[in-house]
Amino acid sequence: MSNEITRKDFLTSSSKYAVGAVIGVAGLDLLAGGKILANPKTSTWPWPYTTLDPEVVRLKAHHLYYSDKDCCSGVFGAFTQALTEIMPDPWANMPMEVMLFGRGGGNGWGTLCGAVNGAAAIISLVTTKADSGKLINEIWGWASAQALPTNAANQAAINGKYQDKKYNNALPQSVSGSVICHASVSQWCTIAKKKVTDTERKERCARLAGDISAKTAEILNAHFAKTFVPTFVTDPHVNQCQSCHGSSLFNDVMTQMNCVQCHGDKHGGVTGVLDGLSGKPSNYQLNQNYPNPFNPSTNIRFSIPQSEKVHLAIYDIKGSLVKTLVDYEEYSTGTYQTTWDGVNQLGKKVASGIYFARLLAGQHLQTIKMNLAK
Repeated sequence: MSNEITRKDFLTSSSKYAVGAVIGVAGLDLLAGGKILANPKTSTWPWPYTTLDPEVVRLKAHHLYYSDKDCCSGVFGAFTQALTEIMPDPWANMPMEVMLFGRGGGNGWGTLCGAVNGAAAIISLVTTKADSGKLINEIWGWASAQALPTNAANQAAINGKYQDKKYNNALPQSVSGSVICHASVSQWCTIAKKKVTDTERKERCARLAGDISAKTAEILNAHFAKTFVPTFVTDPHVNQCQSCHGSSLFNDVMTQMNCVQCHGDKHGGVTGVLDGLSGKPSNYQLNQNYPNPFNPSTNIRFSIPQSEKVHLAIYDIKGSLVKTLVDYEEYSTGTYQTTWDGVNQLGKKVASGIYFARLLAGQHLQTIKMNLAK
């Protein structure tokens, strides 16, 4: 049965809601006693964060990549989805699509990698400006120096963990040395001998989105647990470039990326001289250096069974580049030997300790541990 309403009540209510129409939905909600907007609460920046399982966001990012969210929105959305499940307010109000512009290095322009772009966005949303810088440096530096996709990403495919099973085998890995999409993707395509449009390349970027999401979760978890210890250090080659192009002289460059990846070594920084040895190897091999331990120099020998672009470099125990001996140069089938004299890119003697020589030849990646003793 409908309730009767007097003329006076009708006119009074009509007047109230007419005013509400002028001042908008918020005004209507106020006049109606808060019954129109169920949750008018707003959140201030930084937004709330809680510990997330890195493997959960890995799988979410991979699936979102194939759900038309691509790399940037896929990484960002992996976090908004995971956080919405725990804290609907405010995370249900954040559309991941705001980051769609970052796909393909920014709408296909090949600039900043979409995955690290999405990671930086989520870091910036949940941390203060003062804190975000070191966390972004950490994930971007990791993405530049890490062989991607990681073994964990490849194993997830082999184990059938991904919801979208586009390619279930391990993919070749590459170290980009850069957060530039073009440099990262093109280098991987060269190593994997694939085209940008190939299924394997798309799967590579989906796994990379998962890798970046998982690592970002680890970093954020540690930050909020107050256990985060930054490991990022500027590449020595960047410091070498900045000695002239930084504020002390030309002051025309601002970067944390290894310039060689895009511009090559303009000043002869790669000094490794390779001697070709006899024989036709049947396998890829990076032999243990000799002598080892060594002082002041050591010999490094490697074999390749077919013509490949070769990258051979020395890294310290933190994973920072110390010296590039061979910089993606083409070598034919054979065994080669070079000498590292214990100096860095700047020509300065390095401290005693543990160092690593890493060979990247085609799809083959191998590392050996060396001991410089003084």
